[in-house]
Amino acid sequence: MGVSDLVYGVYERRLKASLDPERIPRHVGVILDGNRRWAAEQGNSTAAGHRAGAQKVEDFLGWCEEAGVELVTLWLLSTDNLARPAAELEPLLHIIESTVEALAVHGSWRVHPVGALDLLPAHTAEVLKKAEADTAERTGLLVNVAVGYGGRREVVDAVRALLSEAAAQGTTLDDLAAAIDVEHIAEHLYTAGQPDPDLVIRTSGEQRLSGFLLWQSAHSEFYFCEAYWPDFRKVDFLRALRSYAARGRRFGV
Repeated sequence: MGVSDLVYGVYERRLKASLDPERIPRHVGVILDGNRRWAAEQGNSTAAGHRAGAQKVEDFLGWCEEAGVELVTLWLLSTDNLARPAAELEPLLHIIESTVEALAVHGSWRVHPVGALDLLPAHTAEVLKKAEADTAERTGLLVNVAVGYGGRREVVDAVRALLSEAAAQGTTLDDLAAAIDVEHIAEHLYTAGQPDPDLVIRTSGEQRLSGFLLWQSAHSEFYFCEAYWPDFRKVDFLRALRSYAARGRRFGV
């Protein structure tokens, strides 16, 4: 172990000790960004970057579990990513499938897919559904895997589901328009029944949400980290928690 590792070890322990258990976010959303740029800077293939990013996922979930986080949403693949060339998309889908299967064999974690599964290849959708079914009875950390996810698409799907439900019940459009409110939309989102994210983390230095949890993040706190996702360390996560704990949440202007 080098000197830098010892220094980081001491710093990590101090950060952890400084955190107030009462101010830990219940739900953390993560935009796992920077895999491709990390790979390019390393002189590796894009697939190598995605594999390196996938290897970070279980570590990150372990940190969350250790800190007392109850729910994590990982954005693994956007709807925009589905338009990438097959030579890039197919290896990425295989990596995502392997990652989700690995999460499902963990002893306590629950896996819940969020996204437009109908847009995904049949095998990928089946892997996600099986992981959810296999882990449904567990009581540990709930892990939303956002695959084929887009915030605008989620809101559209929610409205479609709401309209279909109203039609099945014989509700007229006029009656629905008069009665619809925020909660009606929320009840039809991919994350229905879950608390909204308290903290959203994005790696790679980009400072935008790109549509991630567009509806749910209205009152979230945001933390943007310069590190690419494969280089994201536990100290970076602890810094995000420290930043969150220091903020005064107003849930308004």
